[in-house]
Amino acid sequence: MNIDFNRRLSIAPMLDCTDRHERYFLRLLSKHILLYSEMVTTNALLHTDPDQFLRHQEFEYPAVLQLGGSNPADLAKCSKMVEESGFQEVNLNCGCPSDRVQNGNFGACLMKDKNLVADCFKAMQDAVSIPVSIKCRIGVDELDSWEFFRDFIGTIADAGCRVFIVHARKAWLKGLSPKENREVPPLNYDTVHRLKAEMPQLNISINGGIKTLDQTLELLQDLDGVMVGREAYENPWFLRDADERIFNDASAAKPESRKALLEAYLPYVEMEAARGTPATILVRHLYGLFNGKPGARKYRQYLGENAPKTKSPAELIRRAMDLVTEP
Repeated sequence: MNIDFNRRLSIAPMLDCTDRHERYFLRLLSKHILLYSEMVTTNALLHTDPDQFLRHQEFEYPAVLQLGGSNPADLAKCSKMVEESGFQEVNLNCGCPSDRVQNGNFGACLMKDKNLVADCFKAMQDAVSIPVSIKCRIGVDELDSWEFFRDFIGTIADAGCRVFIVHARKAWLKGLSPKENREVPPLNYDTVHRLKAEMPQLNISINGGIKTLDQTLELLQDLDGVMVGREAYENPWFLRDADERIFNDASAAKPESRKALLEAYLPYVEMEAARGTPATILVRHLYGLFNGKPGARKYRQYLGENAPKTKSPAELIRRAMDLVTEP
């Protein structure tokens, strides 16, 4: 299967953020942005109920599921599960620096073993007909030279990989928390631009510190894609014009206002609430929607205080909306 979707703008996989509810919500803002799942470990898929991780709606497409693991055979099995569930791509995490992934010998520590990553990629790609991509850093610990990074990418490219998403910071596996690893190591966009210049045959997306569509357009002059992380979660409204500005689709429908966006989300909320999904899960993606607007703080407080005890999350959202002034 040759799936050729547009990678110009994507939303990064974020733990406790990019679940299926968040992906549904963001799809109401843009029909073209490529959406990623939270990282799902191979152990979770193979040894618990896989449906809780793979469940989603076609409305979310195009969508990618990110796997965490380091055993080629397990990654191959899980990639097949991902494909059969309907996702358009599977991504291997080689960038997360948390203690949990280090203890499992995957995530950013995989960058220290390029040949294992190549074996993992090949096993995954041989198992499926959808694309397999790699998300990594520009280095890890003391291994932060250009030569190290280029050799890492080149080895996996030689195994057949053509799509790389690069967080333009190195990872420190000891001494920094995952949050600090998103902020403390300095950004180095030049390394990612150099990679694209020296390996133009590869599809290269950049991740790290990107907060506006203007930044996105500037980076797209030389790169194939831009991946936005925390800003998409904390200030999702900035994505409203992405279809027109990033994907050149002026005809794509977009919500007229933030409140109109929430109104479009409410039928989904009602459906999920009827299935037993807790209100806290359904509203946690909405806190940043009114950032900068009068009443935004009261809106957030109302959601936070009442979500744990409400029996009607849709009504809760409606009441919270009334606390905000939006032109």
